Amino acid sequence: MVMSFFRKGSDSVGLESVETRSIAMLGDARHSFDLANTALLTDAVPDRIAEDIRSTDQRINQAEQDLRSELVVHVSVQGTADIASVLGLILLLKKIERIGDQAKNILDLAESGVSLADAEDIAELRAENQEVSELYGEAGALLADPETHRAEKFVTRVTELIAIYQTKIDSYMFSDRPGREVVPRAIYYRYLKRIVANLRGIVGVALNPLPHIDYLDEGATDTDD
Repeated sequence: MVMSFFRKGSDSVGLESVETRSIAMLGDARHSFDLANTALLTDAVPDRIAEDIRSTDQRINQAEQDLRSELVVHVSVQGTADIASVLGLILLLKKIERIGDQAKNILDLAESGVSLADAEDIAELRAENQEVSELYGEAGALLADPETHRAEKFVTRVTELIAIYQTKIDSYMFSDRPGREVVPRAIYYRYLKRIVANLRGIVGVALNPLPHIDYLDEGATDTDD
């Protein structure tokens, strides 16, 4: 099941477990994202779900540390033959950990008193939330079975979403509406933008050679966020 990129020049011995557990970490990150948006976009009391989000984040952090340790051991035992695979997996784990942090940031908005539950465009906000949540699942599926055409479509779709979110952020920055209305929205879309950028990066780890990870157009366009 090891990603196609990691198969190149490597027998991938011992890396399958790391990949499988990284996909589980992504599932945990999706769980936190869904809960954080429940706190922000519904009338749910943030305190009731904050403990779940923070304990999940701790689980993601611990998994990252444990897997990095396993990768160090793997290199020490197997030698340098798998070094590209190991470096790619370390980048992958860091991106998943960053996504988990963004869920905490959304929770922080809700805990600070921000609520979009009664917003006029709440249906659109919830639809966007569902779309991003589904991207987690798609990214996990592509890690498990990296098919180039589907991965490229995923990257294109996410790149379009990032542009949409940036347009929204720009509109809030120059809006005549009160700051208490537009500032939380600009911050929220900044978090969404970072999440989907890292999801794009996760798929890119499986899609691209190591030197071009976090870049598009054969290294010409920096996509890290």
